[in-house]
Formats: sequence, structure tokens, C-alpha cells
Amino acid sequence: MKRILIVEDDLVLANGIAVAIKTEEIQIFQCHTIIGAKQKLAHTSFDLIILDVNLPDGNGYQLLDSLKMERDTPVMMLTANDMETDIVSGLERGADDYITKPFSLAILRARVNTQLRKYGKDSVFTQRELSFDFDNMKFFVKNTEIELSKTEQKLLKLLTQNKGITLERGFLVDKIWTDGLEYVDENALSVTVKRLRAKLGKQDYIKTVYGTGYVWVV
Repeated sequence: MKRILIVEDDLVLANGIAVAIKTEEIQIFQCHTIIGAKQKLAHTSFDLIILDVNLPDGNGYQLLDSLKMERDTPVMMLTANDMETDIVSGLERGADDYITKPFSLAILRARVNTQLRKYGKDSVFTQRELSFDFDNMKFFVKNTEIELSKTEQKLLKLLTQNKGITLERGFLVDKIWTDGLEYVDENALSVTVKRLRAKLGKQDYIKTVYGTGYVWVV
């Protein structure tokens, strides 16, 4: 069962979206404010978030920024403003798709399905004694749950999604530390890798490619 959260203050439109995309395999949740969205997100994981830009208690971009700092859930932005600069801004801040009002519900449904197909396969990763459920933030080594920080989770997902591919240090830093800080200590990534290795146990799944970065060993 896939879970989709619709954050839209226009109740008629929100209900129309829900009817258009709901299936036997999709469960719909709705809220109409940023505060309401944060409350739902605190207790439930979602496979996709459809987020309006203009909400009664703030700008949807504010919620987008916090979402992308905390999780990898795809976010589709809705807005009545079709200015190119606004669309580019949303995409640069991490939005996975962008659709302007008014729009065809059939087209929206197709784009929702595209996002679910694109991200759905990557939510759970297994390899030998390892099992990682990124959506629910449950991580197991030899059937024992381990606790990972947000930074460690981001690093782990990047590595496992690109297993067998060397990821450069600069790329990892840019993807992990996305909170707008101008400077990240050059040792921050090395420290995070060291801590993650320790939590994963004796088997060294994360190999250092000297002078370049890191690779997850298949």
C-alpha cells in the first residue's frame, strides 16, 4: 500500500486530486496547513507528498526545505504561479516535480504514478545480513536494529542506491549537507563514514577509493 499526503488548502481541489489518484494500492491523507502537514509527517511515512506553494500559515517552500533535510520522500509542488523563476527555484530546492494550476487531473495522475515507480523500488534495501527500510527508518544488521542519525541515513541511502559505483566526496557532501550552510568541515564526511562503518559491523561494505570518494561493495 502506497501512502500519499496532499497538502492543499483548497478543499475542493484537494478532494478532486484525492479522487483522481486514489486506487486500491494507494491510501490518501489530506491536510490544509503546514502545521497539519508536520503533525502527520511526525507519525506517518509517505511515498509521495503533493504540496501547494501558497498555504494559510506559510510558504510551501519552507516545508519543502525541511522535508529535504530530513528525508528522501519525493515532493510534487502545486502552484498557481507559472513564472519560470519560481519553478526553477522549487526544483533547485529539491522538488521532484512541479505542476501549475489549472491542470488536468489525468496528467497529474500520470505524473504521480511516475514518481511512485521512480522511488518505490529504493525504499527497502537488503544484502546478506543487512536490511534497511528507509521509508520507516528501520535498519537491521543480523536481525538487530541499529540507530542511525539523519546524516548517516542519507549517506547510507546514497551509497546503497549506487552500489558498485564510486561516489566522489564533493558529490556526497553536496547531497548530505543540504541545509544551506556555506561551509562544511572537510572531515565531516570522513567522520560520518567512520561512524556508519562501526554500526554496520566488521564486514566493510563501504570501501574508500583513495583520492576520489567511497563505494558500496556489492
